[in-house]
Amino acid sequence: MANIDCVIDTHPMANEMNSISHHVTGTTTAVVAMKAAVIKAESDAAEHVCNNVNRGFYTLIRSQISQKTAKLTSQVDSLIMQLQQQTRMLLNIKTRMEHDYNMITARYTKLFGTLNQSLKQRIYELDRPTFDFAERDLELISNRPRQLTSTVPLSQLESLTMSQRIAASNVKYHAMEVIETMSDFLAGMAHQKRLTSRILLPQKTTRPSALYLLPNIVSEACIDRSGATTINVVVNTNGITAQAVAATRNRVLDQVNQLPWHQNQEISGEIQNEFNRLLSASQAKDRVKQMARTLFQKNSFETLNTVAS
Repeated sequence: MANIDCVIDTHPMANEMNSISHHVTGTTTAVVAMKAAVIKAESDAAEHVCNNVNRGFYTLIRSQISQKTAKLTSQVDSLIMQLQQQTRMLLNIKTRMEHDYNMITARYTKLFGTLNQSLKQRIYELDRPTFDFAERDLELISNRPRQLTSTVPLSQLESLTMSQRIAASNVKYHAMEVIETMSDFLAGMAHQKRLTSRILLPQKTTRPSALYLLPNIVSEACIDRSGATTINVVVNTNGITAQAVAATRNRVLDQVNQLPWHQNQEISGEIQNEFNRLLSASQAKDRVKQMARTLFQKNSFETLNTVAS
């Protein structure tokens, strides 16, 4: 094989390589700078994203808290308004109850005061001899020793005899008054015993019984559209006092719901005759009378199984 010697000039290539080396160094520097810039940009972007995410998260939480606060505030306000309305209602009920209590207290105080005064007067009338004896006769008896105090006669014999006769006559007169008072007292006691024997039962009884009947009418009426009802009691006032009428009405109102009511199968003849008599004597119109007769014929009223004493 033949050997060929060639001389190649490497200076251009070396120059180019030197130039490339400078470009590579510049490129490396640019890459390093770009890498630093990219890292910084990524860091800034990440920081910006984190800040925005944190800001959005805090804004969301704050918005939710504000919404919940507003919702709870509205609920609390509505509950406060309800409580205030209920407070006003309770105050109105309290005021009405106080008014009703004062009215009922005044009515019953007046009623019981009248009953006490009436009973006191009746007891005084029944035991008048005893009260007269205790208030009047005993006072006269206690005053008699002071009225009959003996006096020392300072006069002649004739006047002394006359004074003794006058004193004896005074003693006899007072003794006669005492005897008459005792006789009246004993006669009054005998009369009271006779009245008591007429009033009291001849023998004791151990079971409840009706001694005096008072006819009453109990009616129930609807007073408004809500279905509220009121109960009225009509008491016969012939021959009885106002206190007895009030006591009877209160007794019936207290026990009206516990009484054994039942529906009548037929109308009593006496009630029907009395109703027809009152309807005939009424000055109402014929249409009203016809309606009243129709309602009466429906027989919708109730009565009691047993008589309440």
